Amino acid sequence: MRRAIRAAWCSVFIGIVVLLLKTAAWWITGSIALYSDALESIINVAAAFAALVALHYASKPADSDHPYGHHKAEYFSAVIEGVLIVLAALSIMREAYLGFLNPTPIDAPVEGMALNALATIINLLWARYLITRGRRWSSPAVTADGRHLMADVVTSIGVLAGLALVPLTGFLLLDPLLAALVSLNVLWTGWQVMKESVGGLMDAAPAPETLERIRQLISENAGGAQEAHDLRTRHAGRMTFIEFHLVVPSDMTVEQAHEICDKVESALREEMEEAMISIHVEPAHKAKQQGVLVL
Repeated sequence: MRRAIRAAWCSVFIGIVVLLLKTAAWWITGSIALYSDALESIINVAAAFAALVALHYASKPADSDHPYGHHKAEYFSAVIEGVLIVLAALSIMREAYLGFLNPTPIDAPVEGMALNALATIINLLWARYLITRGRRWSSPAVTADGRHLMADVVTSIGVLAGLALVPLTGFLLLDPLLAALVSLNVLWTGWQVMKESVGGLMDAAPAPETLERIRQLISENAGGAQEAHDLRTRHAGRMTFIEFHLVVPSDMTVEQAHEICDKVESALREEMEEAMISIHVEPAHKAKQQGVLVL
């Protein structure tokens, strides 16, 4: 969690640097497309602050009011980020509409595009880092921030490619047209971020490959048991919640059954890093012959 918080602080700093570069690019060119790119950078900074606050709250240990911890706070950050992205898209659409009504030539296109290109490179490098680390740390807030920045990179590249054609072709409507396309891409990104975050708040199951790995770990480490069934899992930020029933021979002692549970829990925690595991031990006649069979 400390690493995720440091990454969030870096996101705030880098977001401000990129915002200044893109704002300067828009200021010297007057391009609506570059304005749309700069506006999205404002959202990046606001989202980074939201992620930072959520990560600080999520890092609090469990207490009497929140016995399962505060991990879901990260999902609220991602939802807020998604809402901000959608608002930015609507603002860009408005500017694009005004640009269609009154197209104007672009000033100093080379200097403006150079500043925007530098900002895009910074965003690309940082976005790749956030996505990679966010997945490794199982942090929805960090991953969402990285994905948002990567979408910003894609739109920036499209804007730069399109703007290069404006002075060559003299087609002034290309500038607001690019802004309109940027707004649609931003809108889609916001929808995706909110969709995934709401899924986390609703206790959606983990990815199929994660679930299959959990089944495999239980099967490999529950030697001596007869069956495991009624497996249920969910994610809450970095925490993975796992619960299932473990059927053991009726003549097995409590101590022996407990040793099997310890071995399974140790294997799961070693791979999942942070997991809350609940195992309900049952006698042989409770076997269902379905679910996760212990081999």
